[in-house]
Amino acid sequence: MSKSSSARRLSALIRPLVHDLHAYVPGEQPKIKGLIKLNTNENPYPPSPKVLRAVKTAVDGRLRLYPNPTAEKLRAKLAKLHGCRTENIIIGNGSDELLALATKAFVNPEGFQWEFTSEHHGEFTIQYFTPSYSLYPVLADIHGALKNAVTLKTDFSMPSVIELKRGEKWNFNAALTFVTTPNAPSGRGYKTSELEKLCRAQKGVVVLDEAYVDFANENALKLALKFPHVLVARTFSKAYSLCFQRVGYCVGHAELIAALHKIRDSYNVNGLGQIAAEATLDDLKYYRANFKKIIATREQLSRELTKLGFRVLPSQTNFILAKPPLFPAKDWLQKLRDRKILVRWFSAPAVSDYLRITIGTPVEAAALVKAARTILR
Repeated sequence: MSKSSSARRLSALIRPLVHDLHAYVPGEQPKIKGLIKLNTNENPYPPSPKVLRAVKTAVDGRLRLYPNPTAEKLRAKLAKLHGCRTENIIIGNGSDELLALATKAFVNPEGFQWEFTSEHHGEFTIQYFTPSYSLYPVLADIHGALKNAVTLKTDFSMPSVIELKRGEKWNFNAALTFVTTPNAPSGRGYKTSELEKLCRAQKGVVVLDEAYVDFANENALKLALKFPHVLVARTFSKAYSLCFQRVGYCVGHAELIAALHKIRDSYNVNGLGQIAAEATLDDLKYYRANFKKIIATREQLSRELTKLGFRVLPSQTNFILAKPPLFPAKDWLQKLRDRKILVRWFSAPAVSDYLRITIGTPVEAAALVKAARTILR
């Protein structure tokens, strides 16, 4: 059999839907030593010493055993923290897994449309604002769902419910609506009062994706405990320095949480990750001090770049979105990389003129400003 025939035969084994997928593209993970990594929104500070000790202590004979399948201890600690019951919480392999589970649990694939009349159109729809987290359309495509991307305002603020009702695009019957709050990649924060109006008007499930909420002025957790169709998704990655362990969680009505439990993997969160997250919740003072340092660096970096001619958008996250002067943003991406500084550039038209810059340590921020001055000269 020729190589071309073999390739065609293998290709026929793969679902057409998968052939046409455009996979999620994560930020570059550098292989070159000495790079300042400001491209993936990681926390510049290490986990608490108490967390490191807890993980090291757990590296023993327990490694041969399966972890607790429902992360029971971690859920109990989170329930106490958020004033709810363990039935209101599910732990995931990062919050990304929980977004994928929500897609599977609450949205019918488009292929099932023959079973329904046109009035059920929303049952196949995943809805989100754009620009926003680029994983949402990927999840919709993987599932075979309809996508409804609704453009944010030019300043990346969220349209009001009245404005959404006046327009023709927004679907108040969408099976699943994702709202990143604060938003990425803009860094824009949304008021809880605005989110509440949207949640109240929406008929399907709403997931408020609060990956960056610890750097914001407000959070919307109360909405997940107020409305039975609202979930709040959070992660231990961004604010709590646990990207390596992949731990996230959702808070919401017990019936929605139970639905997610039904379709998750049996042991979806590794034991060391559970122990690290539990220890994190025992040392919140350490992390809250880090939040303040990151926010202070964010404001200082924004001021310095503004002086150099950058247009820096207000941020309530651990990154900023900045439009650089003199050269296109894509050129700045390479010019900074040539100086061993990694930032993120997106090709989407709404943000292609901008760079997304993670807030690092004050030393890393100063290095970025110095490099920018050199480039401008």
